[in-house]
Amino acid sequence: MRLGGRLAAAIEVLSDIESRHRPAADALKDWGQSHRFAGSGDRAVIGNIVYDALRRKRSATWIFDSSEPRALAVGALLLQWGMSPEAINEALEGDRFAPAPLSETELSLLSSRSLSDAPDEIRADCPDWCVPLAQEAFGEDWVSELQALSGRPPLDLRANTLLSSRERVLEAISSTGAAPGDYLVDAIRIPPIDGDGRHPNVQTSDEFKSGWFEVQDIGSQMAAALACVSHGMQVLDYCAGAGGKTLALSAAMKNSGQIFAHDAERQRLSPIFERLRRAGCRNVQAVTDDEALRALEGQMDLVLVDAPCTGSGTWRRRPDAKWRLTEKQLDTRVSEQSSILETVKRFLKPGGRIAYITCSFFPQENAHRVASFLEANPDFTSMDPATLWQQTFREGSERARLSSEGMTLSPARTGTDGFFFAALQKRS
Repeated sequence: MRLGGRLAAAIEVLSDIESRHRPAADALKDWGQSHRFAGSGDRAVIGNIVYDALRRKRSATWIFDSSEPRALAVGALLLQWGMSPEAINEALEGDRFAPAPLSETELSLLSSRSLSDAPDEIRADCPDWCVPLAQEAFGEDWVSELQALSGRPPLDLRANTLLSSRERVLEAISSTGAAPGDYLVDAIRIPPIDGDGRHPNVQTSDEFKSGWFEVQDIGSQMAAALACVSHGMQVLDYCAGAGGKTLALSAAMKNSGQIFAHDAERQRLSPIFERLRRAGCRNVQAVTDDEALRALEGQMDLVLVDAPCTGSGTWRRRPDAKWRLTEKQLDTRVSEQSSILETVKRFLKPGGRIAYITCSFFPQENAHRVASFLEANPDFTSMDPATLWQQTFREGSERARLSSEGMTLSPARTGTDGFFFAALQKRS
């Protein structure tokens, strides 16, 4: 397929997403299954256009004065791919599968409008109701922070030191453009792709199948590192999900002590068993029944809470979620987070810690939740974020946003997805 056919397919997928209010991944999968002639390269490029269109939805809508799928898809080529109107029309010319070339009306709009003149919420590609939340989280930098959340993400890996090392992994995947990541000795980064490029499918490599590395955003790796686990600790990963942070903790503890992996939605734990086997993690056991969970009360040195959240910090990876998110969903998550924090405190021994993590930048899910918990629980204190950062990473603390409640990582500051981390210690 040429670019014109791929653009037409992306418009079709965007129409499906809009009309059926469904996740982009589902719409792309269905399109691929019903268009078997499209190769993997075609599907990758179509996916690029769709996700870029969703990342820059408000910008494209403002430029074309239209939110139609065509405007969003063409906007992706202009705003994210860096193509000129002339280059787009040249690519569409002579392609019988392509949509119509840019019209005189569209060309006139493009020549008369500049994003530099657009309102802040347009340049930030942000839903209106999220603007005050972003302003509270990021202050005067809120536009640049959300612009960073509208870009393409890198592909981050964590070398599994139980079975390999960063040096060996980098050598094995040298053809991918991978390089050492910041902050952590195990972090690896493959830069964001451009245009019609595609990230390598590293999960098909022999090294991945042998457990040498995991795919994990560096922000997630940093959050696990900030938990500051050590040999012999008793740890409860209360919202373990598929187990990404569980595996990171296991490697940091060098298979010593014990990690109990739990999730209220048991099916979410399903992938963890194969991941543990592949990674060589021997100090982790899944806890799924209430009786086994109750037996852990008062025994834990650390409870890791990777709390269910809105996921606003992952918008560059899941841009469709940005436009589906509602204030009611935020309220639901806030309620769940408060309930979980109150629940997990009973598992700690005196002097134990809660590591509270979200992949969100919304203060309601982060600093507000910590402040509310501390107010209701005077036997807990917030550990100093600056000290935690210095102990864990040694340098670069100016790149995180530190407050009395915790710290926020972001694409613009730390080059990661948006994460929040706080450590809450129970008094001895």
